[in-house]
Amino acid sequence: MTRPRARDCGITIGTLPTGPFNAITDVAGVRVGHVTLIEGEGPLVPGVGPVRTGLTAIQPHDSDIFTSKVPAAIHSLNGFGEVTGAPQVREMGVLEAPILLTGSFNVAHAMDGALEWAMREDPQIGISNWGPNVVVAECSDMYLSDVRGRAVTSEYVIAAIDAASSGPVAEGGVGGGTGMSCCEFKAGIGTSSRVISAGLGGYTVGALVMSNFGRREHLVIDGVPVGRELADWEPPASVGNPDEMGTSIIIVLATDAPLDPRQLDRLAVRAGAGLARAGGLFSTSSGDFVIAFSNANRIPHHPTQRVLNQQIVIESLMVGEGWPGRVLISELFQAAAEATEEAILNALFSAEAMIGRDGHVRHALPIDEVVRIMRQYGRLGAHVPPASDAI
Repeated sequence: MTRPRARDCGITIGTLPTGPFNAITDVAGVRVGHVTLIEGEGPLVPGVGPVRTGLTAIQPHDSDIFTSKVPAAIHSLNGFGEVTGAPQVREMGVLEAPILLTGSFNVAHAMDGALEWAMREDPQIGISNWGPNVVVAECSDMYLSDVRGRAVTSEYVIAAIDAASSGPVAEGGVGGGTGMSCCEFKAGIGTSSRVISAGLGGYTVGALVMSNFGRREHLVIDGVPVGRELADWEPPASVGNPDEMGTSIIIVLATDAPLDPRQLDRLAVRAGAGLARAGGLFSTSSGDFVIAFSNANRIPHHPTQRVLNQQIVIESLMVGEGWPGRVLISELFQAAAEATEEAILNALFSAEAMIGRDGHVRHALPIDEVVRIMRQYGRLGAHVPPASDAI
């Protein structure tokens, strides 16, 4: 039985409308692919299993990203983690390879796989041409998975990139989110989008998260302290300090609004508002990063003519109070916050319960209980079909 998303349960985050899929792929050209690895059960055998991990690949557009780069920014909300290639993105302001999301110990293999994929796509890379700056972002999945086995090998990375497609995006415990938890419930990958029409025309902002943060009491849904209300529901069987077992999130923002790297960094900051609304605290051992890009403008690897500035700088239209540029950039910020918040909830609502290494359990978010709590607080009125939360 497929679990419902947050909006299927009558929970509406914010005021802006979603795109048709309510996903990052509502930004035309963006594609997402997953590889999910679930093998074995029982006691941990380091380097062997059980395995609960995977990889998610995000392609910014449907052309060759290396030869047709896009403006990008990477923002650190709290830097206890790894995003490879971040210094070059910050220096040059462009993205030139698929974005890869995976477990912490898989980062090196993910980089290898991305380079193998790039060399397959362009036989001149490393010969007459330099190679792409590979961006891999991670969260720890060690609570559920044997991480020493580093199961995500190059072949799986290539498979995830090749599988990237438009349309609906699989959510929950899939891809890079396979072994991830959020607020001590099972979580993983979630996505959402917002469409704005102010000022210069319609634009879309899409968010995709790999959510792995927080303790149960932190969880907030549309302003309701759901986590505290669920304090006595199936107490989590965490090992050690739960704050150290899952405290990170990777947020990817895509837009078709023609933003430059500086503006994309500003957009990325606003994703932090969505994270905070869902209960994220940016704790000291938390790797909270936002990767933002716009595919409205392309930067050619081999320009055929001199280009001074191909990009439309939206804020240049901010000529006084009420000017469309001011309205537009503010609504883009709102879209980033709303889409991030809902993407986190979709990761929780969509994820099924999972038993991992050493019998570690992550319960699925009890949707029936959440609906009851939301109604109790006057935040829900629609009929919601029952969902199975059992392991």
